[in-house]
Amino acid sequence: MGDKKRVALLFGGRSAEHEVSVQSARNVYRSISSKKYDVLLIGISKDGRWIHVDDPDILFNHDIVIYEESKEVVLLPYPGNREILLLRDNTSIGSIDIFFPILHGTFGEDGTIQSLFKICEAPFVGAGVLGSAVGMDKEFMKRLLRDEGIPIVKFAVFSLDEIAQIDFNEVKKKLGIPLFVKPANLGSSVGISKVKKREEFAAAVRKAFQYDIKIIIEEYIEGRELECSVLGNENPLASVPGEIIPAHEFYSYEAKYTDPNGAELKIPAQIPKVQSEGIMELAIKSFKVLGCEGMARVDFFLKRGGDIVVNELNTIPGFTNISMYPKLWEASGMSQELLVEKLIKLGFERHERERGLKRNY
Repeated sequence: MGDKKRVALLFGGRSAEHEVSVQSARNVYRSISSKKYDVLLIGISKDGRWIHVDDPDILFNHDIVIYEESKEVVLLPYPGNREILLLRDNTSIGSIDIFFPILHGTFGEDGTIQSLFKICEAPFVGAGVLGSAVGMDKEFMKRLLRDEGIPIVKFAVFSLDEIAQIDFNEVKKKLGIPLFVKPANLGSSVGISKVKKREEFAAAVRKAFQYDIKIIIEEYIEGRELECSVLGNENPLASVPGEIIPAHEFYSYEAKYTDPNGAELKIPAQIPKVQSEGIMELAIKSFKVLGCEGMARVDFFLKRGGDIVVNELNTIPGFTNISMYPKLWEASGMSQELLVEKLIKLGFERHERERGLKRNY
């Protein structure tokens, strides 16, 4: 690739998944080859300010972006601009060759920041605007998967203005009990509740609405939780599947990130070859149906009878030291360093492909 390319690693963000994003960014930063790339660390604070993190130790010693006014920066949204400017004096801290967003949740995984990159005509890692938006919204994700004949869990959706009309008996009749109540646009199990009786339902609904103006209620599937990683653009590949065995009531935020014994990971999953191949095929199909690019992790349920059901897809999956996405690729023969390298190359390849499109008629 000639001289070193400059990668802007974006992390943190205005989301309930801010702390998880910082943890993911640590691992990605460690995995980017210093021989091939210069890395510019841009942390986004919880109130949405972009901060130049010029000392990597800050990234490794804090779980939130430390706001310093003198280091606030901006990316001007006009075509061809990739200059990051210090707000204090409008000086440039460098031109960016490619953006690598590790921004889980709202404003980072939902197509918002991807739109900014598109306006700037800048290469970036991961799904584009549509794939990100659809992958983030659990309702539309499930509708598209269902319309393509991909098996999904049964669900019901409610907006905030319908909260008074949400009837436990009607939901129970449709979905059964137990059931899960979730914000429709969030990840990392934030705001999720497992409801096993009527007395828990109202509080679970209120909790989910604290994080989104739309909630999704899903049936409980008795079975094993499996995950599969996908990598690529037009011709994606799937990793071997892995299994999660939560020690908690379900695979909650605490089980994922704060309890070191919150879950047992079995990689690869101990399942028959035919089931493993079926999961890999469904993962790739789901990835394509939702218009994804770059990377995604697809989550499944394996029912007792052997049926496979897609739960959801994450377009910026966790990259922490316990996250399944990189671990599944390691089990498939790809180191985290090589995985990050491939993701960057995929971002450049898509950009070059799109540059060839006509913009006038």
